[in-house]
Amino acid sequence: MTAAVIADIVGSRRLRDRAAAQQALDAAITRVETDVPLAVRPLRPIVGDELQGVYPSLVTASAALLLVRLALPDGIECRFGVGIGELSDVPSAVVGTIAEGPAWWAAREAIDLVHRKQSRSLVHARTWVAAAPGTDAQTRDCVRLANASFLARDQLVSTMAERTRRLTYGRCLGRTQRELADEEGITQSAVSQALAASGGAVLVAGLKVLLAAE
Repeated sequence: MTAAVIADIVGSRRLRDRAAAQQALDAAITRVETDVPLAVRPLRPIVGDELQGVYPSLVTASAALLLVRLALPDGIECRFGVGIGELSDVPSAVVGTIAEGPAWWAAREAIDLVHRKQSRSLVHARTWVAAAPGTDAQTRDCVRLANASFLARDQLVSTMAERTRRLTYGRCLGRTQRELADEEGITQSAVSQALAASGGAVLVAGLKVLLAAE
């Protein structure tokens, strides 16, 4: 089933330069969509600090949101609520179409849930999935597996330094450790150690598993 995604900027009201933060976020999303185009409708700002996008599946949404997190610079983080279910467009004489349907309602539920989890003990939680009412048992099982994976994945990404995220992103795109080392002005050994110590190598391997399924 289609995956609807709602995202918001963590702590947007506390940002010193909200406009610059939005520009950096837009640039990161554009970079991801250029490097690995997966979205039916790429994430785009809607109102305030909220963005919305649509992906053909939970797998593609999961892959894209990992890359977005890795592409963001220090100081800017997003939460993501993913809703699995049916989507529809409601005609509007003013704006053309309005996104509607159970997947969006589930995405709203998911982002509210991850916000609450982040505010309590799971401070690094950033991504959650919810299935719309009426989805089959197999889909609900997939959602539970995805949420377990997201908790671990978010922990790794949230504790990475910005350089390590860049290295992990580069490896996700298939760039060699030597290429990344030359770009960063460090040794290939330093790249290898950073990826191993941070869990970046695990994220790269996990992304390959995700994309191999598509």
